[in-house]
Amino acid sequence: MRTVALVVAAGRGTRLGADLPKQYLPLAGEAVIRHSLRPLADHPEIDGLKVVIHDDDRPLYDQAAAGFDLLEPVLGGATRQESVRRGLESLVDVAPERILIHDGARPLLVPAVVAPALAALETAAGAVPVLPVVDTLKREQDGIVTATVSRVGLYRAQTPQVFRFADILKAHREAAGGDLTDDAAVAEQAGLTVRLTAGAEENLKITVAEDLARAERILHGRLMDTRVGNGIDVHAFGPVRPLFLCGVEVPHETGLAGHSDADVGLHAATDAILGALGEGDIGQHFPPSDPRWRDAASDRFLRHAADRVLARRGAIAHVDITLICERPKIGPHREAMRARVAAILGITTERVSVKATTTDGLGFTGRREGIAGQATATVRLP
Repeated sequence: MRTVALVVAAGRGTRLGADLPKQYLPLAGEAVIRHSLRPLADHPEIDGLKVVIHDDDRPLYDQAAAGFDLLEPVLGGATRQESVRRGLESLVDVAPERILIHDGARPLLVPAVVAPALAALETAAGAVPVLPVVDTLKREQDGIVTATVSRVGLYRAQTPQVFRFADILKAHREAAGGDLTDDAAVAEQAGLTVRLTAGAEENLKITVAEDLARAERILHGRLMDTRVGNGIDVHAFGPVRPLFLCGVEVPHETGLAGHSDADVGLHAATDAILGALGEGDIGQHFPPSDPRWRDAASDRFLRHAADRVLARRGAIAHVDITLICERPKIGPHREAMRARVAAILGITTERVSVKATTTDGLGFTGRREGIAGQATATVRLP
C-alpha cells in the first residue's frame, strides 16, 4: 500500500448538542462518516483506508462502514493529536509512503482537493488544503474591538492533510502529549516543510447544527434528477394484535390484518419510494407468499426502499404520508410517527410529513372496517 488514508472519527462532537457523535448523525440518508469515507475509498491513488474510532462507537462504526473495504479500525485517544498518533502507529507494519489524514466530520470532500495535495509531496514533506481568509478580522476583549487584524497571508486549513508517512510519524512521536489542533501544526513544530494547496468551500467541517443543514443542502444540490412516486395501501381491521402505524404502536382494540404487521403508513411510503425509482412495488420485493415476512416489522421494508435510493447514490428529499381512518385518533401520535419514519429513512424529521383525515363516515374507512394509507415521496438522483 503506497498511499493510505487515515480518517479521524474518535471525537464526541459536543458543540453540536446531538444524541450521537456528529460523525454518526444522519446526512441525506447515511451517517456523516459514510459520506467522508466514500470519496477516499473511490480515489484511484488511495490503496488503503483506516478509521480511528472511539471505544464506545464500535457498533455505530460497523453500521456506518458496512460495505467498504477498510483496514481494522484503531481506538483513539483523549485528544485529536493523540488519536492521530495512535492511527499512525497502527500503520507501522503497513509502512505506506504517503498518508492522508482526514476528519470524519468533513463529508463533502471532492477529488479536486486530493490530487494537488498528493502531488505536492514531490517537493515538500506535507501539504494542507486551504482557503484564503476573505473577511476582515477583529480582535476583541470583553466584547469590545481592540484591533483589526490584517488578513494578508492568512488561510483556513482543511483536510485531508497529506504527508510522507515516515516524516509525520516521527513528528507525532516527538510531539506526543501535546494538543495541537491539526497535523500541519505537528509537522511545522518538527521543522517540516508544508505546502499550501487549494481547498474547496464545500469541504466544510460539521461543527454546529447549521453545518449539518448546509451539508445536506449541498448534497441535494448535486442531485439533478428529481423523481416523485406515489403509494397506496389498505388493510382491514382483523385479529387482536398490536396496531402499528408509521412504525409506532398505537393503542386500539384490534390491529390490522395482513401478512406482515400491516402498517399501512410504512407500506404506502415504501411503494412511493420504489415508485420514484421505477423499481416496482413492495409485493415484488417482499412477496406475501414468502413465510419470511409473516408478522415482519414494516420498518424493514421501508429501510430496504431507502437503501435502494442510496445504492443509486441518491437521496430522499421528502416523504408525505396520509392516514385515512375514523379511529384511532392520529394527532396524539403524529410527532412520534414523523420521528420514527425519519429515523428509518435516515433523514431529518423536517423532511417527513404525517397527516390524517376521515371520510366523513363514507366507505369502508367510514364504517371503521379498516385503514388506508397514501404517500408521496420525492427522491433526488444523480
